[in-house]
Amino acid sequence: MHIMEGYLPPLHAAAWMVAAAPFVVAGVRRIRRVVDDHPETKLLLATSGAFAFVLSALKIPSVTGSCSHPTGVGLGAVLFGPNAMAVLGTIVLLFQALLLAHGGLTTLGANVFSMAIVGPWVAYGVWRLAAGLGRSFAVFLAAALGNLATYCTTSVQLALAFPDPVTGFGGALAKFLSIFAITQVPLAVVEGILTVVVVNLLVQYSRDELSALAFGTKAMGAK
Repeated sequence: MHIMEGYLPPLHAAAWMVAAAPFVVAGVRRIRRVVDDHPETKLLLATSGAFAFVLSALKIPSVTGSCSHPTGVGLGAVLFGPNAMAVLGTIVLLFQALLLAHGGLTTLGANVFSMAIVGPWVAYGVWRLAAGLGRSFAVFLAAALGNLATYCTTSVQLALAFPDPVTGFGGALAKFLSIFAITQVPLAVVEGILTVVVVNLLVQYSRDELSALAFGTKAMGAK
């Protein structure tokens, strides 16, 4: 979903930057509060960022100007909530733009809005709604649907920037969604399974740290 450097019109790029900024500011406050109250969770915070960095760096060419890959944001959203992932996702996207030429600086706001804001908020909402269905299933749904929500947002961003000459925004959105779906549906399923594996390992080896987070002791007792 990383929209490449210079691909969006300048006005669109600036608008997405403005739209993403308040979420990142709120995320900084959230992380500061978590670290101050529970410094023992710093390693989990770093793990969540590293998970997102590695998975979202595995890119597959897709729609012109973009690509397909797992996002890895579901893990951090489930453990720390969506605000924290706005900051971790921004750091991930900034490093990838600078070090890997994956995404871009002018398109950073658009990429942050899709992967570090919409994806984590959808993942966190699904996690809360599906919590009664069992920990593993809820984590799977959260990670997979957070992934798909990210790509739906990227499709909207591309359709707004490049509407179809005949069918307009609707036609362009249908085109981008259909192209992304070919690669993204199986990738979302794989990401959901991988996130479940990581969460189950953390429950096994980091119970004390997890009990201090929004993840909670109730989730650790479920399956």
